Amino acid sequence: MSELSLNSLLAVPLAPLVGSIAAGLFGKLIGRKGAHVLTIAGVLVSFIISAMTLDAVMDGARFNQTVYEWMTLGTLKMEIGFMVDGLTAMMMCVVTFVSLMVHLYTIGYMEEDPGYQRFFSYISLFTFSMLMLVMSNNMLQLFFGWEAVGLVSYLLIGFWFKKPTAIFANMKAFLVNRVGDFGFILGIGLVLAYTGTLNYTEIFAKANELVGPEIPGFGWPLITTICICLFIGAMGKSAQFPLHVWLPDSMEGPTPISALIHAATMVTAGIFMVSRMSPLFELSDVALNFIVVIGSITALFMGFLGIIQNDIKRVVAYSTLSQLGYMTVALGVSAYSVAMFHVMTHAFFKALLFLGAGSVIIGMHHDQDIRNMGGLWKYMKITWITSLLGSLALIGTPFFSGFYSKDSIILAVEASTLPAAGFAQFAVLAGVFVTAFYSFRMYFLVFHGKEHFHHKPFPGEHDHHDDHGDGHAHTPHESPWVVTLPLVLLAIPSVVIGYLTIDGLLFGDFLKDAIHVDAAKHGAMADLAHHFHGAVAMGLHGLVTLPFFLALGGVVTAFVFYMVAPQIPAMFAKVLRPLIVIGENKYFLDWFNENVLAAGARLLGRGFWKIGDQTLIDGLAVNGSAKLVGLIGSVVRLFQTGYLYHYALVMILGVFALMTWFVFLQH
Repeated sequence: MSELSLNSLLAVPLAPLVGSIAAGLFGKLIGRKGAHVLTIAGVLVSFIISAMTLDAVMDGARFNQTVYEWMTLGTLKMEIGFMVDGLTAMMMCVVTFVSLMVHLYTIGYMEEDPGYQRFFSYISLFTFSMLMLVMSNNMLQLFFGWEAVGLVSYLLIGFWFKKPTAIFANMKAFLVNRVGDFGFILGIGLVLAYTGTLNYTEIFAKANELVGPEIPGFGWPLITTICICLFIGAMGKSAQFPLHVWLPDSMEGPTPISALIHAATMVTAGIFMVSRMSPLFELSDVALNFIVVIGSITALFMGFLGIIQNDIKRVVAYSTLSQLGYMTVALGVSAYSVAMFHVMTHAFFKALLFLGAGSVIIGMHHDQDIRNMGGLWKYMKITWITSLLGSLALIGTPFFSGFYSKDSIILAVEASTLPAAGFAQFAVLAGVFVTAFYSFRMYFLVFHGKEHFHHKPFPGEHDHHDDHGDGHAHTPHESPWVVTLPLVLLAIPSVVIGYLTIDGLLFGDFLKDAIHVDAAKHGAMADLAHHFHGAVAMGLHGLVTLPFFLALGGVVTAFVFYMVAPQIPAMFAKVLRPLIVIGENKYFLDWFNENVLAAGARLLGRGFWKIGDQTLIDGLAVNGSAKLVGLIGSVVRLFQTGYLYHYALVMILGVFALMTWFVFLQH
């Protein structure tokens, strides 16, 4: 496919949508098998066309046109359209491939769940929403996709809607994302107000016009305000501090969701959006510094929280937060292509780690506590090997995919001249040790530690997994092939994709027309290109660099702490108790949100209701005017007695008063 046709591109988002509608509305009719066959077929079609599109884009094909005009307001055209370049084609392939793996995996994972068809409908709808987001050529459609992934993630996180924790988690995710989206829509509104268009190419053509003006009444530079508003949207969607609080709780959804939303696709929407808007962000150093600081805080401090988690999925969730921080730092130092490279490599190994965690959960009869595991490598060989490969990729082992993208981020930060880059450099280097430590803490405890699972009672909720009907979990077992096949298929790119693509993605022409960097001001990418001598040389050099020794240190420390001398972490837990309390309470951000922000909002609302609504409006304005009329009436009624002599007396008093008045005037 050397040319990109509109019909083939339309099929990419519409195929999963058709599958979703079929499974959602006709689920009872088509049954479980029909639901998964149709949705998987839709995503498979989508993936095949995405791969062909990527191939065409690599041959130089580009596409940017309107599909249809939704409405016209004066000179403003609100359109649906596609823009396909290197950035879009790469995201299309990542989204559809990971989604396809998750669909296959779901057959095994959700086998006994009563909401089977509903689940397939949701994940296909999610794929459609994400594709509409990455393929859009204008901010209206981008916003549609942005909100749609938010809505579907709400449905998915709260999929088990009879679980109070799941309902709490999906509401939290929805509300936190509303905060970010408020900033996002303000940014879009400002762009529209000053450029008069929502179309990407037209906005970028007018980007320089945004540099001079200020926001009326505030005196803030317009371009900085636009960039920070847009980035606040990314902070919500891509879970950056302090809007990250929803992501760990979203583990309440079934495991396939965690892999789809929180590893590969939805959380990378913010990173994608900032990369797509690179011509605007390049014009504001203030915004870039802000992005670097937020990313650095997220990368380091969320990693710390991963160390003290005992729920296998939450460890991986905090790892996602930390890695998103790395991507954000890369955006801040204008290494947009490096950020997108990490998005792509991370999608594979993080989806692998989530699905590996899910496989362990199946094997452990739905017990998620890593303290109850150990020695699983004997029982779950495929899960063990693939999880090890995923962990090695995550910590940036040379020649694995994560190494190429993560080390490129560290090098880009070193080359940056932004004031915030010093702090970022410390954060990303310290983060390497932290990542290696929590990843291998989990790996050793789950697969190589002492066996803790024999005859342990497990949650009664999943009694149907009880092998012998005596209320105890027994020997773990390898998961069925529909679970392990996606693990193997994700493990392959987790190992090789970085090696194969680094040259073209970072230093070739693949993203050249999609990402615009002002090389004179932000020379990090030029510096990277200067030092890059090929993937093999980079891998070999990686064996003698500081990040490698930090990662090795993290793995060795985890091995000593959890395999050799388990009394050491217990001792640390006592000595560092105050720090661990802070960590267990997630830096008290949830407490602050609930007791200060939420309680403050409720207090404000109650004040407006009691004083504003009840007292002023109802009491004073509405009922007060009625009472006033009644009061005047009751006073007037005193004079209207109906007795003749009363009226005669009033007339005489009136005449007397008039005569007195005249006499007074003459004097």
